[in-house]
Amino acid sequence: MPQAPSTEPELTGVRNFRDVGGLPTTDGRRVRAGQVFRSGHLAHATETDTEFLASLGLHTIFDFRNAADHALEGPDVELPGVRNVNLPLSDPADGTEFWRMVRDGDLGQLRQVLGEGKAALRMANSYREIVTNRTAEHRQVVQSLVQDQVPVLMHCAAGKDRAGLSIAVTLLALGVEREAIVADYLESNAPHRRYKVRRNSESAEARSPEVMELLAPLFDARAEYLLAAFDTLEEIWGSTDRYLAEGLGLTPETLDRLRDHYLESPA
Repeated sequence: MPQAPSTEPELTGVRNFRDVGGLPTTDGRRVRAGQVFRSGHLAHATETDTEFLASLGLHTIFDFRNAADHALEGPDVELPGVRNVNLPLSDPADGTEFWRMVRDGDLGQLRQVLGEGKAALRMANSYREIVTNRTAEHRQVVQSLVQDQVPVLMHCAAGKDRAGLSIAVTLLALGVEREAIVADYLESNAPHRRYKVRRNSESAEARSPEVMELLAPLFDARAEYLLAAFDTLEEIWGSTDRYLAEGLGLTPETLDRLRDHYLESPA
């Protein structure tokens, strides 16, 4: 079985790549290395990046981008023998017009749409919507891991929101500690991982401190976003166990199979 490298690779055209192996569970186990990976999109992967990704022994790549993302960035590079599954999830900055405003909008437009906490609220509400209304997609992801029991990569555009929440759901199913899930999510803020803010004008005004501050909530990984999803999960289902059982339809036997394969045995 392929094993994750001991040091994180420096990928040129793929941002926010990492192995979630090593994260601790509530019962004293850890996620097995070389099995579950996350990243931003693979559309701009270089030849060297592609060779590295091909070396991981991936079986499935889950792409949570939508049609607008594909039109903007392009399709993923093809990896030999890898199954590509497109499961579009709601983009927190959904819509062609919204992204056009992000890239082209003047200060007045940005203030109106994103100012006074509206950008952060938009992000938190999107996380709530995904965990509430996308249970079928998340069930498909977890069931695929159970059935195939092989290495998988999950990504969206930046690898932060849609992939971040899908990874979080997967880690909940594995029994990973919530604090560890949040800590892994916040790794997306590292400078070398962050999705680059695209502004069509390179003028000083287009990238002024106020403009960048208004845009920041869209590009930050903030604990409050993921915690909003966790709070919503508990408001609707009452507990993580009930969410997994009733929301995702995962039986105890299914969860045992998932954990037996993707977790290391206790030392």
